[in-house]
Amino acid sequence: MKTLEHVAQRIFDDVAAASIDTLGVTRESYGAGEEAAIKVLARHAASLGLRSERDPYQNLWLRLPQDTSDAPCVLIGSHVDSVPQGGNFDGLAGVVAGMLVLHQIQQQGLQTAHPVRTIAIRGEESAWYGKAYMGSSALLGKLTEADIRNPHRGGQGVLSDALRAAGVDMPRLLSGTPLLSRQNVSAYMELHIEQGPVMVNRQWPIAAVTGIRGNIRHNNVRCIGEAGHSGAVPRWLRKDAVLAVADLLARLDEHWRVLLQMGMDMVMTVGICSTTAQSHAVSVIPGEVDFSFEVRSQDIQTLERFHALMREECAAVEKARGVRFEFDRKMFTPPALMDAGWLERLDAAAARAGAALPHIPSGSGHDAAMFANAGIPSSMIFIRNENGSHNPDEAMDMADFLAGTDLMVQVLTTRNNGM
Repeated sequence: MKTLEHVAQRIFDDVAAASIDTLGVTRESYGAGEEAAIKVLARHAASLGLRSERDPYQNLWLRLPQDTSDAPCVLIGSHVDSVPQGGNFDGLAGVVAGMLVLHQIQQQGLQTAHPVRTIAIRGEESAWYGKAYMGSSALLGKLTEADIRNPHRGGQGVLSDALRAAGVDMPRLLSGTPLLSRQNVSAYMELHIEQGPVMVNRQWPIAAVTGIRGNIRHNNVRCIGEAGHSGAVPRWLRKDAVLAVADLLARLDEHWRVLLQMGMDMVMTVGICSTTAQSHAVSVIPGEVDFSFEVRSQDIQTLERFHALMREECAAVEKARGVRFEFDRKMFTPPALMDAGWLERLDAAAARAGAALPHIPSGSGHDAAMFANAGIPSSMIFIRNENGSHNPDEAMDMADFLAGTDLMVQVLTTRNNGM
């Protein structure tokens, strides 16, 4: 009989092989790599005796063969897509964990208070279309017409093109009618690798997530100055876009430092910053710079406050340096709290096994935030992971992964657990 570790490793390996891209994996949202991964997952689900089906938005659903219930289910899930040349465990670990939970319920004849199902969600990563949570947003009736007009990162059409090519029911999506709600999903659970270094440094194999940071983003902000010859224009007559952006970022970094000293939770990132490739040169004063902006926090007021500070500082830099800033659409993802009742159940299940369960907030976004903010009680388990994520060097230990999966089994199948 194959062990759970063998089953899990085979699934991970086969999905990686179907989406390999140089050193890492590439599973583009609603693209070929993601589709290949979903087909591999469906094949392995069939070998485990599970039923699979696609919903109108091409997410993959898995259930036990005897599960024909109309009662609200406990839904275990995560995403299948990846960033370009990313790691194999980000997202995928949560789907494989859900498959193993169903497998153990079936093999051991375990009883659950609610039907348990697993979902492999499409399009969680914002790397491809500048929009996160596409699959879960569609399920919850929150993917808008403005969202599906977002362009592909490589200029290859817009999101709606990819959705149609993937077989998404576009009329239903555009109607905004939710496919999921509290009426048919009693709770959502997600297992995910930690994407930072805290658990590794504190030697925590698994942890429970308390909340998920939200964010405000601009995928593109343009600073427009005036190009000129580097040797011919003195400093006092320059409208240097690079120096203007550098000035702006220094001001924002100082605001960030002060807000942290005040005890506020936030991080700021400018992940894209570049001059125009067609015209930049060593001897040219840069007349234009494109950059991204993102602020994350568990507090909505902090997000809005820092975004307002950013706009104020842009106005100040415009006045001081003779430039102007142009902004694309402001994108807002609200923060989310994990359900206190489910957190207590996870703590209790860990205690029965003789272990304390550390608690940790998530700085990264996850589909669980969408479910939580839609009123569906949600919980998350983090798995220790070396070397961060969104890179090929993700290093989740299989023993930690199986411990997290077992915790899910225990909390779902323990009698009188209050579900």
